[in-house]
Formats: sequence, C-alpha cells, structure tokens
Amino acid sequence: MLKNLLLVLCVCLAGCSVDVQHYSEQNPKLDLPGFFVGRVDGWGMFQKRSGEVVKRFHVLINSRMDGQNLIMHEAFTYSDGTKQTRVWTLYPDGPGRWRGTAGDVVGESRGEVAGNALHWRYELSLPVDDKVYQVHFDDWMYLLDENTMANRSAMTKFGVELGQVTLFFRRHGA
Repeated sequence: MLKNLLLVLCVCLAGCSVDVQHYSEQNPKLDLPGFFVGRVDGWGMFQKRSGEVVKRFHVLINSRMDGQNLIMHEAFTYSDGTKQTRVWTLYPDGPGRWRGTAGDVVGESRGEVAGNALHWRYELSLPVDDKVYQVHFDDWMYLLDENTMANRSAMTKFGVELGQVTLFFRRHGA
C-alpha cells in the first residue's frame, strides 16, 4: 500500500513542472550560441537537499561554432582545489530545441529555449569518492540581461532529489 501511495505521489509531482513555453514572451530573448560563443565565466555552488553547501566552484567556458554545432569547453575549479573539464557538443533539433553530448553525459541531453529561458535535461556520470553514480540533472537557465544568466539545477537519483546546483554566468564582450 505504501509503495503504491509513493508511486502515485511521484507521478503527481512529476506532472507539476512548468513548461518552458511559459517563458516565451519574456525578454531579453535567449539566443543560446549568441550568449555562449566566446568567453563566459560562471560561479556556482552545490547544496545537499538539507541546504548545506558542499562545494563552490568557478567555471571558465570558451565556446565556438562548428557549422551549426555549438562546441563548449568548460574548465571547472572547485573550492577543494580539484579541477575538471567537460566539452559539450550542442546541435539544433528543430525550432528552439537542442540536443547535446559530452564525455560524462550518458546518452544525449535535450533542451528547449523559449523567451529568456532554457530547460535542459541529462544524465551525468558523477564520480564521488571511489564510485561513479548516474544522476539526472534538470537545469533551468534564465537570461537576466544580455550578459548575465542564472542557472538552477535539481540533481536526482531514482526521482529523489540529492541536491541543487546554483550558478551564475557572465559573458565577456559583445
């Protein structure tokens, strides 16, 4: 009985998310390559679901276009001194839709842009101590002005939230 109740609750909660089209009239309009091509700095933190900040980080993103593909090289430096890189290849998948791959992303990521928002979802292989876990990321990015973007991500495993990533991006030059 309890298992059935939990399943129904999870299904109901999954249906409560906002559709990215809700933001279609919001300005400034997000042009994904237009924002990320060139140099972008980001500052963020990971919080456990309790709210405890576990790690802070800086990410330097250098991006370029290769045909219609957006190639994003991310170099992370964490508060504990560790470093990590990720290279995304994003490609258009219809009006406002994007797909992407990266070395530590399981399969393809999928995203949709509407107005000032991007909703981005993917599975990530996350190393923790001596193990690697596959976790789901549900990213929401909002363009605040032409050079500033806010990002809030929920990280879950089996539908249970493990924590959140909060991140701010600032692009250089125009």
